[in-house]
Amino acid sequence: MASTYRCLIIDDESPAHKALASHISKFEDLEHSGSAFSGMEAVKMLNANSYDIIFLDINMPVISGVELMELQPNRPLTIVTTAYSDHALSAYQNDAIDYLLKPISFEKFSKAIEKAKIYFSGNSLKKEVTTTEKVLSNRVNGQIVDTLLCDIIYIESLGNYMKLYSAKLKSPIIIYGSLSSIASEIDSTNFVQVHRSFIVNVDKISSVTFKNLTMCNGEIVPVGRKYQILLDSFFK
Repeated sequence: MASTYRCLIIDDESPAHKALASHISKFEDLEHSGSAFSGMEAVKMLNANSYDIIFLDINMPVISGVELMELQPNRPLTIVTTAYSDHALSAYQNDAIDYLLKPISFEKFSKAIEKAKIYFSGNSLKKEVTTTEKVLSNRVNGQIVDTLLCDIIYIESLGNYMKLYSAKLKSPIIIYGSLSSIASEIDSTNFVQVHRSFIVNVDKISSVTFKNLTMCNGEIVPVGRKYQILLDSFFK
């Protein structure tokens, strides 16, 4: 049986929702699974539900499409749908698979969907293990070190490297890479970026204030202003 791709439309204008929903309905393997009319609503829906493809507008109040992409690097496959051409570079830098200018013809929409299907065919192995079973494998001092996701307290960016704090280790380990690269390997239902330099495991948060988090190991993690909305969505 062919896969069915769950689609979320994110746009603050009703006509755009109607047009995209109409295009989606013409594909047997696409399912219109949700509609968000603001970036804030989209964040909550993305945290609460599973989607395969999002159709994302750029110009929206409070959280723009570009900001949403930056806030949620580990989001579903993204097709940008906008009336403005000047954000294409930012969209592709944030891994959008296509950039469609409104009004969106069915032909252009179809080509974007074909790109999405090609992407999925090359990434068909889906995450079927639970968060508590998933392991991050990294080379540390010449050896491969496996860390259970459920044991990670938080990850701190150090330029081209990261410092990973685990509940099972007395001291953090230093691994190569960036927060954006590791975000694709972790489960967004348990991990959230709260600062440009920090991703935390929400299950390891002991207390929350407006500007800081206290983690279960007693460490204090700062909360960036633009990331506050993401954090709030976990506690509402």
